[in-house]
Amino acid sequence: MSQFPVIAIDGPTASGKGTVASLVAQKLGFHYLDSGALYRLVALASEKQGIDAKNGPELGLLVPKLLILFKNNQVFLNNEDVTEAIRAENIGLRASAVAVHPEVRAALVGLQRSFRQSPGLVADGRDMASVIFPDAILKVFLTATAAARAERRYKQLIAKGISAKLEDLLQDLQERDARDSSRGTAPLLVADGAKVLETSDLSIDQAVKTVLDWYQSAIA
Repeated sequence: MSQFPVIAIDGPTASGKGTVASLVAQKLGFHYLDSGALYRLVALASEKQGIDAKNGPELGLLVPKLLILFKNNQVFLNNEDVTEAIRAENIGLRASAVAVHPEVRAALVGLQRSFRQSPGLVADGRDMASVIFPDAILKVFLTATAAARAERRYKQLIAKGISAKLEDLLQDLQERDARDSSRGTAPLLVADGAKVLETSDLSIDQAVKTVLDWYQSAIA
């Protein structure tokens, strides 16, 4: 196993794990892996190449050919900035379709592990601590109450000029939590040895500092 350290961060939808993971990576000068975005990238690349979302074998063969880079909160696919493109609603739906194929999931294991490079990696997403990097030097389960997460998402949407109802967002998050926790593949759970970070009453800066402090203790 590679000697380069890995910090693996998981947690429920809208817990802020992506923001915290990205900032921790910046502070440490580590590489950053947004594993959830990988399925959207496969969806986008396969759409561009005209590959059927139901064709698992061909989708699996596509994955190793993709040149993917996460840098400064931007996502690049084959040297093209696709940060906004992968967030489109149709790509999200297509990502759900391609993610069901064992060939895609298996191909992405190798791709995700390839992000483990000098001087280290912060990996955000499901399976990071349990399957992809079980030897991570620090495993963090970032969480917050559904009410706190719904309020954060509401503020984000309003700030972007997108209309939203707090009650609807809360219900959506509660339903997603239930689905994520009970599904057979990559369920939402606290990995063995993970530290739980409850952020309902913490700022982003406080959450980042906590993770950095835990990392310093882990390597001491």
